[in-house]
Amino acid sequence: METKKDIRKLTLAQIKDFFKENKEQTFRATQVYEWIWQKSARSFEEMTNLSLKTRELLNTYFEIRAVKIAQKQVAADKTIKVLFELFDGNKVEGVLIPTENRMTACISSQVGCSLTCKFCATGYMDRLRNLDAAEIYDQVVLIRQLAQESYQQSLSNIVYMGMGEPLLNYANVLQSVEHLTSPQGLGMSPTRITVSTAGIAKMIRKLGDDGVKFNLALSLHAANDEKRNQIMPINESNTLFALRDALKYFFQKTKNKVTYEYIVFYNFNDTAQDAEELYQFSKHLPAKVNIIEYNPISMASFQNTDPETLDKFANYLERKGLVVNVRKSRGKDIDAACGQLAIKN
Repeated sequence: METKKDIRKLTLAQIKDFFKENKEQTFRATQVYEWIWQKSARSFEEMTNLSLKTRELLNTYFEIRAVKIAQKQVAADKTIKVLFELFDGNKVEGVLIPTENRMTACISSQVGCSLTCKFCATGYMDRLRNLDAAEIYDQVVLIRQLAQESYQQSLSNIVYMGMGEPLLNYANVLQSVEHLTSPQGLGMSPTRITVSTAGIAKMIRKLGDDGVKFNLALSLHAANDEKRNQIMPINESNTLFALRDALKYFFQKTKNKVTYEYIVFYNFNDTAQDAEELYQFSKHLPAKVNIIEYNPISMASFQNTDPETLDKFANYLERKGLVVNVRKSRGKDIDAACGQLAIKN
């Protein structure tokens, strides 16, 4: 017999068609869809309002390729890093980041990454494949359960800032957001979701055309092309001018503010001139700047700038009227911090 299909790849209409063909009542399709996306069922056995005969029919033709937790580590600051195992044996990492006023799930969109950013551990891995929408959704469901079990709190925010470049897995990322936010899914607010990109101009424009409601963050890290090319090869084909243009278009279409993420590396992008260039790039549309502490990785020799220089850098931008947040690293002691996610063989 041929391999069973993953039922989560089917639309509601396709599940209805299946029931029609098998002489079952089509309202059952809506029940199945609710079990999958609202109640996060991991097997047909859980679907208790379906008859045994109907569940056996589903089991004959379909499967649910549920993501599993293979391992978890808890950091000194209570950050939890999770190693997820996919149905085909591939693995990705996600992180639960608890802070005083929020519970954030940091999730992955690809197995590995193709962008080779020089400061990021994931960038030293090969990109093996995209995650499908259900695999992205499952990470949120499992991290949400961890938040309840470990800290008795609800998940409040989701960031697509784990492994991979979300905009190179565009359709699956948008479909996963739909399952997370729609009333037929988990019903979360799209304003609590941030998708972070290394900067692919044509896909940023597409986000604008598609009228997305979630937040967009650009991993900037240098605001002149020469420096950005050195650390982020994607910049050679997506220059700062092209990105600025695309972001203006995105804002014009969605009215969503953009966040710029900027790691301040010692003796590389931490001068007053660098801060001025960042201001010049940022001033064209309503935006905020997250200054991020660098988290060292063994493959690169970058260092975090010293606290005094970082303060001067942030103060310069604030005096220019930008909204600036200085983000402290979370989970660094278990390699769960920004830029540290990588599967170790």
